[in-house]
Amino acid sequence: MHPTDKAARVAGAVYLSMAVTAPFSLIYVPRTLIMRGDATATANSILTHETLFRLGIVAELITSVIFVFVVMALYRLLSGVNKTHASLMVALVLVSAAVGFMNVLSNIAALTLFRGADFLSVFNKGQLDALGMLFLHVHAQGLVINEIFSGFWLFPFGVLVMRSRFLPRILGVWLIVNCFAYLALSFTGVLLPQYYGAVFNITLPALLGEIAITLWLLIKGAKVQPVFAPAS
Repeated sequence: MHPTDKAARVAGAVYLSMAVTAPFSLIYVPRTLIMRGDATATANSILTHETLFRLGIVAELITSVIFVFVVMALYRLLSGVNKTHASLMVALVLVSAAVGFMNVLSNIAALTLFRGADFLSVFNKGQLDALGMLFLHVHAQGLVINEIFSGFWLFPFGVLVMRSRFLPRILGVWLIVNCFAYLALSFTGVLLPQYYGAVFNITLPALLGEIAITLWLLIKGAKVQPVFAPAS
């Protein structure tokens, strides 16, 4: 196997592992435990299924770690195309991962409030539940804000794919469109949150760009053109 092809498949495999941890922590756990608009019900749900909530926290941390390994694998694959663009891609992912790590603190704070530690005895149960719900909301808004970096890093990634000659150009274009879809979602979530769901539905086809490049890297790899020696 050609080293470039091997690097592509490794990058695809690492990238695919995020498809397990990210949906679990960002979709399954919140939809299972958080009762929209009801702080008391949410607190009771989380305390009843505390292990599941903690697993969601761990999965979110692991996702950020995997994200760093993904971009390093992609750097190894694509730095030969353009080192400046590859370095920019890495820098944006590192910022996104750092924001992700910090954002997890909001869920930890919410759990602490719901459990009601001794130093929180000055607050009654209703106040603690409301404050915990506030931190869960802050966590959700942190995810929306981090979509800016989730989008930005796809732009240099897409450009590198387009120029690589061993990956389909259409995937590079799709990644760039995916970039702007994330930006649209992030700014909508901050400026016009009531339209976030509608914008998500509109941009959903563009958001599949990452899945497409992941499957291509894993299944097809990199189609490196052979170099023939000149005839003597």
